[in-house]
Amino acid sequence: MTLRQQLQEREDTVLSPLACKSFQSRGRARSEEECAIRTPFQRDTDRIVYSKAFRRLKQKTQVFLHPEGDHYRTRMTHTLEVSRIARTMARALFLNEDLTEAIALGHDLGHTPFGHAGERLLDQVMPGGFAHYQQSLRVVDQLEKGGVGLNLTWEVRNGIVCHTKGTPAATLEGQIVRLADHIAYINHDIEDALRGGIIYPIDLPLDVSRVLGFTHSERINTLVADAIQASEGQSEIRQSPEVGEAMLTLKEFMFDSVYTNPMAKGEEGKAQDMLRCLFEYYQKNPDHLPDDFQAIRVKEGVDRAVCDYIAGMTDPFAVDRYREIFIPKGWTVL
Repeated sequence: MTLRQQLQEREDTVLSPLACKSFQSRGRARSEEECAIRTPFQRDTDRIVYSKAFRRLKQKTQVFLHPEGDHYRTRMTHTLEVSRIARTMARALFLNEDLTEAIALGHDLGHTPFGHAGERLLDQVMPGGFAHYQQSLRVVDQLEKGGVGLNLTWEVRNGIVCHTKGTPAATLEGQIVRLADHIAYINHDIEDALRGGIIYPIDLPLDVSRVLGFTHSERINTLVADAIQASEGQSEIRQSPEVGEAMLTLKEFMFDSVYTNPMAKGEEGKAQDMLRCLFEYYQKNPDHLPDDFQAIRVKEGVDRAVCDYIAGMTDPFAVDRYREIFIPKGWTVL
C-alpha cells in the first residue's frame, strides 16, 4: 500500500461523513497517474503554491494602494490568513483540510493589480465583463504552465469559482473558504484602517463589539467558533443569527467608513486611469503583447488576451509598463 493510499484510508476512517474525501473526487479534466505520496488535493495545493500567479500575489493590493509601512496586507497575506482560518474550521468539523487549503490558496489567483479598483475597471472595459473569481478559475485552467493550466481536481476548481458570490460551493470545504474569506478581509481591513488612521477604535459599532469582541483576535475567535458550532453535523456551513447579523453590520460599517473613504481610496481613480490607458494601448498594439498571450489573441481575440495580461500584472509592474509606454524618457548624449 502506498503512502497516498494510507492517507486516503485514514480520510475514510477519521473524517466526517459530510467531508469530501480525495478518493471520491470527480477527478481532473485530463486524467493523470496518481502520486504515490500525495493525495489529489495535496497535489493541487502544491501546484497552486508553485505557480507564477501565486507568487505575484505578494505585490498586489489588498485594500490600500502603495501603503507606507511593512505591516499592511497584500493579496498574498490575505490569502494566507484565509487559509489559516479555513483550515481551523475544517479541522474542527472533521472536514478535508487538504481540499480546504487548496481552495483557499487558489481563490484569489485571478485578482487584478490595485485590488477591487482594478477589477471594476476591467469589468467596464472588457466586453462581457470581468470578475476576479472567474479569472481565478481561468488562471488555473488555462493561463498557468504555458497555457495548459494546472489541471486541478473538480472540487478545488468549484471551490475557487464559488468563493465569493452566487451558488455556494458543492463541498462544505468550499463553503468554509467563502466564509473564511469574509472573516479574514473584514477583520484585517479593520486592523489596516486603524493603523492608517482611517478609523479609530471608538468608531467601531458598540453593539457589534459586544457580540464579536473588541480586538482583532477576539472577533476572529468568535466568528470561527460560532461557525464551527452552528455548522456541526449540518449539510451547509452557517452562522448563528446573532453573530451573522453582527458580521453583516460590521461589513456595512467597513463599506461606509473605509472602502468608500476618500482618504483611503483617493488614489484609486489614478490607478484605474492607468489601467485603462494600458488596456487601450494593447488593444491598438496587440503585437506588443508578450509571446505568451499571442496564442490567446489568435484563439480568443485581442480583448481577451489584453485582459488576461493586465489582470495578471502586479501593482509595480503595471506602473512600470505605464511609465515605459507613456512617460517621455530623458535624452542622454553619449
